[in-house]
Amino acid sequence: MNPYMTMTDIRAAIYARTSSSGAQENRQNTERQVIDLTDYAKRNAMSVCKTFEEHISGAKKNHERPVLQECLAFCVEEKIDVLLLSELSRLGRNVDEVLANIRFAKENHLNIYFQKEGLSIYDANKNENAYLTIMIAVLGTAAQIERENLHFRLKSGRKVYVDKNLAATGKSGLGRKVGYRKPVETKKEEYKETLKLLKAGYPIRKVAKLTEVSESTVKRLKKEFAIC
Repeated sequence: MNPYMTMTDIRAAIYARTSSSGAQENRQNTERQVIDLTDYAKRNAMSVCKTFEEHISGAKKNHERPVLQECLAFCVEEKIDVLLLSELSRLGRNVDEVLANIRFAKENHLNIYFQKEGLSIYDANKNENAYLTIMIAVLGTAAQIERENLHFRLKSGRKVYVDKNLAATGKSGLGRKVGYRKPVETKKEEYKETLKLLKAGYPIRKVAKLTEVSESTVKRLKKEFAIC
């Protein structure tokens, strides 16, 4: 049962997000989210006070998402009853950041409704929704497993790279002579996972930690391969 079906005069806000690449496609994506959520609000006697659209990776930290911060501040200042999102991932792809946003909402008595999952922080009786808590816990576990798998793949990929170079040249390929510059294709192979994370929008410090590559190297790769 929808927790808002019997409620009236509910003040709502909408937050729509999509990743930062492919501007035209992403604009259409956020517009679709807004249309669906506006329709949902109308069907459930909600008044949409303001709509926020952001085109940025969900892997970014909360403080790196200015529109989300503006949205949450607006909801608190204007005493919005419920913030509408198309799905949980729109709030973020980093579980820790999502949890931080939900804690903020709870502390400020703001409900958040996720349309795809059909879940909200509070039910119709203003009790915390146990299903959402369980879902986030499961996502947290899944995220941890994925981080461990990524770490394993990175180490495995680095070992394959070293073994290949040892077999071909008798050297690991990780060291370099003064003045030597690695070919672009060699860098793409050696730092494949690092470049992949950068393109996905992960911050430099996080990429360095996950890939065990120095922050200076990650910064250099980001600049060299023109990754925004």
